[in-house]
Amino acid sequence: MRTILILISFLVLSSINLTACSVYKIDVQQGNTIEEDKLGQLKPGMSQQQVQFLMGTAMLVDPFHPQRWEYIYSFRKGGKNMQRKRVTLIFKDGVLAKIDKSQFKEKTFN
Repeated sequence: MRTILILISFLVLSSINLTACSVYKIDVQQGNTIEEDKLGQLKPGMSQQQVQFLMGTAMLVDPFHPQRWEYIYSFRKGGKNMQRKRVTLIFKDGVLAKIDKSQFKEKTFN
């Protein structure tokens, strides 16, 4: 009787562990969603308020360079490689002076 109980408990515990082996990895999306149509609407000479209305709040504003706004977006699908996009906006006297889209193309990282 004791042997049967030990065997049943072993089988139950082993079946629980087998179901836990299949790991589901979720999609992870972080940062500002950067849409090309909105990026195309940005024009030098726009105020910071106009840019913020169009693009949303910047992901990164360095306190030592408050005239530089970074819009960063990263996406990792199911634990695979991460894709990242980045746009840098530079203001001068509260007006958009430069749009750096050099890192807007998706880059893949491990």
